[in-house]
Amino acid sequence: MTLLAEHSQTLLILACVFGLFMAWGIGANDVSNAMGTSVGARALTMKQAILVAMVFEFAGAYLAGGEVTETIRSGIVELDVMTSHPDLFIYGMLSSLLAAGTWLMIASILGWPVSTTHSIVGAIIGFAAVGISADAVQWSQVWGIVGSWVITPVIAGVISFWIFRSVQRLILSTDDPFTNAKHYIPFYMFAVGFFLSMVTILKGLKYVLQAHDVQFSFIEAMFVATLIGILVAGIGVYMLSRITPDPAADKANRFASVEKVFGVLMIFTACSMAFAHGSNDVANAVGPMAAVISVLDVGAIEAKAQVPSWVLLLGALGIVAGLATYGYKVMITIGKKITELTPSRGFAAEMSAAATVVIASGLGLPISTTHTLVGAVLGVGLARGIGALNIGVIGGIFASWLITLPAGAGLSILFFYFFKGLFG
Repeated sequence: MTLLAEHSQTLLILACVFGLFMAWGIGANDVSNAMGTSVGARALTMKQAILVAMVFEFAGAYLAGGEVTETIRSGIVELDVMTSHPDLFIYGMLSSLLAAGTWLMIASILGWPVSTTHSIVGAIIGFAAVGISADAVQWSQVWGIVGSWVITPVIAGVISFWIFRSVQRLILSTDDPFTNAKHYIPFYMFAVGFFLSMVTILKGLKYVLQAHDVQFSFIEAMFVATLIGILVAGIGVYMLSRITPDPAADKANRFASVEKVFGVLMIFTACSMAFAHGSNDVANAVGPMAAVISVLDVGAIEAKAQVPSWVLLLGALGIVAGLATYGYKVMITIGKKITELTPSRGFAAEMSAAATVVIASGLGLPISTTHTLVGAVLGVGLARGIGALNIGVIGGIFASWLITLPAGAGLSILFFYFFKGLFG
């Protein structure tokens, strides 16, 4: 430990810088998962989307990011194997952050919507399996994470398919779609507010509430979530009351006025998707950073350690900076190139993706929000028929996903041996 004590200040600075760099990459690349559908459906302009995402990505990352951070920090590497090598553990986590951040920067410049979760998990597996030994990886945990990458887009796709089907049945396929839209949409708004509040209170806010000795029972959480759901629906009803039919636009497109009503709903689902995304994906940046800080602080590897609030804050700031500077490139791919989106279709995709991501965050499962949202958009497209999908773009997205994990692992191995030689 004398080596770590000698370089502790340098290693701490590197952990913070690399963690911030990784968070920037998340904001630049994965922001498309939160805002791409809103921009593609023309419910929000690019500037409005970035402003909404800045607020709610930050809130999700800071308030509800602790659960998944624990999995990234200590759920992939076999800590018993690493106990006698805290120096190698630190070099590995630094390498993972730098490798994943570098790959995300490259993908963002090229406009590829890759998975930040693939990037960091692949990087951690790479340094542990090659730099240490195959036994240093918790393979049972890894297969569970990999399985979630396949299952979650399917779940999100199925949910979005049936949400859009309900929209078609209750609103779009009726004789008076505008009146029915104003009647039923407040119930969708209530569901968005209630569902997200419930999972956030019970799971996401656990670390923040524990710090203040506050704990909600299930019934108390339901009561608070119901009030929030009613508040969200009430705000929505007020906003909907200001929308009137546009007969001229309706002549050209029967659903023109209806889509304006769904545009209001998409503001709420965009906020919820941004919150859900921040809560899950901040862990990809701050998990390894928290692991390094914990080892430097106590001088040993611990299976459980409190994630400092300032670490979540640093990750949240990095995400905001990334989306404000480079987020627009990938946003266009998700929002405009997979399938033609309208506010009603975008709402179904965002609501199902947000629900899937928040549940996964509550369970501490680092799923891929890229996979989840693409699955949701595909579900909406399939509800309209296979011809509504751009198969060429979808194939390119799948190819970029396949490249991501080995790219993260390869870069991580290179950086690991570099740090080992530099400090060792």
